[in-house]
This record gives sequence, C-alpha cells and structure tokens, in this order.
Amino acid sequence: MKMKRTVIVILMGLLMLPAFAQNEGKSFKGYFYNDEYEVFLRINFYDKNMKIPGQELYGELPGYLGRKRHSFCWVMVEAEIENEKKASMTMINDFGSEDLKASLTRKNDSIYIFKQEKGSTVKIPKNGKWQKLPKTLEFKKH
Repeated sequence: MKMKRTVIVILMGLLMLPAFAQNEGKSFKGYFYNDEYEVFLRINFYDKNMKIPGQELYGELPGYLGRKRHSFCWVMVEAEIENEKKASMTMINDFGSEDLKASLTRKNDSIYIFKQEKGSTVKIPKNGKWQKLPKTLEFKKH
C-alpha cells in the first residue's frame, strides 16, 4: 500500500512539471510595480494579448504602463525581445499625441529597469498636474 502511494505521488509530480516549466523563460510577462511613483507595467511580450481595462478599443497589445487608481496609461504598440535579459518597445500615450522608444532590462529575477530611450518623456497625472517620470525607473516583478 505504501509503495503504491509513493508511485502515485511520483507520477503526479511528473505530471505537474510542465505546469511549473511554463513560466520559465517568461521574463517579459507579468505585473511589475514601482512604489515611488505608483506606476506599473502589465506586459506579455510573448503572446501580445494584453487588453487595457476600460480601453478595449485598442485590442490586444504587448502591454501598457499605468498608474495606480487612475485610468491613464501609456500603450505599448510594439515590443521585441532582444535576448533573455532585454526587450525594447514603442509606446504612445492613450491620447496618441506622444510616443517614445523604451527598453526593459532584467537585472535579476524580480528587479527590472525601464529606460526611456528616445522620443517623448513619460508623464503621468498626479494631483491634477502632469508629473514627468525619470528616464530610468526600477520595477519589481509581482
């Protein structure tokens, strides 16, 4: 009886391996947050199937940068994974009036560096005014 139970546990473990392996190698998929500016990234550079809540008109995208408790966002219209540690993207604000090129670099398993490369500066609404974000921001993967 004990042997039968052991074999069943081993088989179940082997069956679960593909489920755990699916997230391996998916550095550029998930939710990333910056506490200081209360901004986040929701991205999936693999399937490019992210939808912005309340703004589904844009359809499926590689991702977006948003602000906590606010509907404003910067839309990622293109994204390319350069290697396992770096990706680049083209973004527009949700009005379509500004655009920029940026990169996202994985520093380690939970820390990512977002860098505005060229184009407009990312601005977010804060207390009724526009706040410019620094050219380089650190995000934590959640």
